[in-house]
Amino acid sequence: MSGDEDYKRMFHQALRIRLVEERIIDLYPSDRIQSPVHLSIGQEGAAVGVCNGLRDTDLLFGSYRGHAYYLAKGGDLKSFFAELFGRATGMAGGKAGSMHLAAPDVGFQGCSAVVASSIPHAVGAALAARRLGKDQRIVAVFGDGATEEGVFHESLNFAALHDLPVVFVCENNGYAVHAALSARQAYSISKLPALYGIPYTRIEEGADFVAVDKEFTTAVADTTGPKFIEIMTYRSKEHVGVADDFHAGYRTDVEFRDWQAKDPLVQDTALVEEYQPAIEGEISEAVNFAETSPLPAPEDLLADVI
Repeated sequence: MSGDEDYKRMFHQALRIRLVEERIIDLYPSDRIQSPVHLSIGQEGAAVGVCNGLRDTDLLFGSYRGHAYYLAKGGDLKSFFAELFGRATGMAGGKAGSMHLAAPDVGFQGCSAVVASSIPHAVGAALAARRLGKDQRIVAVFGDGATEEGVFHESLNFAALHDLPVVFVCENNGYAVHAALSARQAYSISKLPALYGIPYTRIEEGADFVAVDKEFTTAVADTTGPKFIEIMTYRSKEHVGVADDFHAGYRTDVEFRDWQAKDPLVQDTALVEEYQPAIEGEISEAVNFAETSPLPAPEDLLADVI
């Protein structure tokens, strides 16, 4: 596949994620969506770039901001909307909601509302892959705030100690909820992997899915041990919800406009115009599927619940 074709394919994936999130914004005031949402607008490039080089057999564990990775890894769109609507046809029967998506058939093992909790799951999967002799890449995706949790450090230590084939991907959007990292962290994330002897890569332009794909692919070419990749990115909407929050005072719209200037989905208007109608049609079909799907039956309330 030529570079131009690869760019267009990844652009289509990123635009599809953006338009799905924008449809959620439109739907959210109606209360048809039955869970809180953490939108990926602004961070699509990271998900598309990371997932571009992964196979269905490679496993990815995400965070509560997981819409982009679910879709980029190949999760079903109809099941996605049905889950958000709390319907029986959702990927978890309407019980999981936005923060607990999963699509194990394509290697998206799930995400969790608990900060950093999927990191040790990825490490465990890497240990299993090593012991079973499987040719798999295992990826843990988390936000910058997760580096403050004890289990983050325990996971890096264990992965390094046992030389496990796991890739730690930190999406650094500069804020942990409503606080800048400088107000929360006395350390630099870039210095942490070296404490455990783990190779580190920093990707500056997280909106550029081509750059993310290239850097990620290079970094993980050697699958013999753990790797750490920090992707600098930007969250456009509020931490949780569908609104803008520049009025809250912890950030300004100036930095937002700076990131928009780097965003292919904003700058490449010709491809947006070419791809948007078909994508919008696919999204409408998925929303209609969700709206016309049945609610879970009362007798199924405790089914599949551990």
